[in-house]
Amino acid sequence: MTPALLNRSLFLGLLFLVANTNGQSVSPSSSDALAVKMERLWELVWARFYLPEVQTFGDYLSSYEAGKEQEHLPTAEEVRRQFPNPCGYSTGMEDGAILGGAMLSLICDRHAVTGEESLRAEADRVYAGLRRCATVHGVPGFVARNVCPGDGRSIYINSSRDQVTHFVHGLWQYYRSPLADEARRAEIREILAAIADRMIEYVTPENDYDFCRADGKRCPLGICRMWEVQAHEAARLPMIYAAAWDATGEERYHGQWRRYVAEAIAQSANPEPNKPAYALLQMQISLELLHALEPDPLLKAEIHEGMLHVRSLASRRFDGTREKISKKSAEEMRMLGPDWRHVPEWKDQKGYPNPQWGPYREIWHLTREAGEAGLILFIVEPESDTAAEEASLEAMLQSFDYEQNSSCGLIYHLAAYWKARR
Repeated sequence: MTPALLNRSLFLGLLFLVANTNGQSVSPSSSDALAVKMERLWELVWARFYLPEVQTFGDYLSSYEAGKEQEHLPTAEEVRRQFPNPCGYSTGMEDGAILGGAMLSLICDRHAVTGEESLRAEADRVYAGLRRCATVHGVPGFVARNVCPGDGRSIYINSSRDQVTHFVHGLWQYYRSPLADEARRAEIREILAAIADRMIEYVTPENDYDFCRADGKRCPLGICRMWEVQAHEAARLPMIYAAAWDATGEERYHGQWRRYVAEAIAQSANPEPNKPAYALLQMQISLELLHALEPDPLLKAEIHEGMLHVRSLASRRFDGTREKISKKSAEEMRMLGPDWRHVPEWKDQKGYPNPQWGPYREIWHLTREAGEAGLILFIVEPESDTAAEEASLEAMLQSFDYEQNSSCGLIYHLAAYWKARR
């Protein structure tokens, strides 16, 4: 880390040390504005986006009033009849597994920096929500996008490889961290094994490499396909098998990992440069897991080169996103999401009616892009000095009004901050 970002981080680290030593609360100095701001963002994420009934996170806010932030969420009855679509697109229940995985990873990063004992309970809450997404429906190996807070059980039946990617990565990070006790690790072994078993059963040429919906039917959108996919998606399948092998030590997962990994890395060499940050991030975390476990030094070096390339793409994406945000007014950036039931435009996606958010979609997306792209920059050790990028990240984080932003992308802002500190 460069002195600028490190100096801004030191005070909060000392604050945590004092708090953990004598149990007393200490007010942070005004000189550490970024650390204080990130602590406030941490509080806002838990207060506004966390769904305590199911221990997951929602996608957006439709109100800043306490207790009403996510009143737009689908009812249990709506979810049971798969309204408005089997993915829960645009409802606020679309990306719970993604967000939970990202949140669990950032808690592991924060703990690596601060050693706060209180993070053990926070991680357990997030993990419990992810476990619910994998078990509440009774379909082994299926990762639901989210679980309806209305009844604590109902799910949308169409998941995606994006959900599974962040889910597996988050659980793997937690499994390997000191935050998880042996009881949690035993559960994670079962969950990762179930996901890998589902992939072995369903992801076959005869099934067009689709891991299928919770009802066993093929996904019509192509978002559950795990092989013969685009370059930024190729590493997902061997990453899942590698994580399952790392947790369980079972040979069948090791064999699947080795079967796919070399070809997957070759396919990952040239991702389309204009992919959105979420796609690049999912590619990067897949490569991160594979790099950590790869025993072949030549293949390991190839994975590292791929990660550096993804980082370079993310750097351009980060700069471009910041420029777009700079042209938005404060009022635009404070925009709230809609009640999806009453939006004027709906789009048909291969038979899935999708409510359209209108102008809000861009604000939600830009907020998320900024955090995701910023996070990618610090996942792999760069070959050159990162002083300019650290300064850019700090400037981005300082410029946001987190009190008045309704996008779940704020989770990635936190994640970028703690990854940079780590």
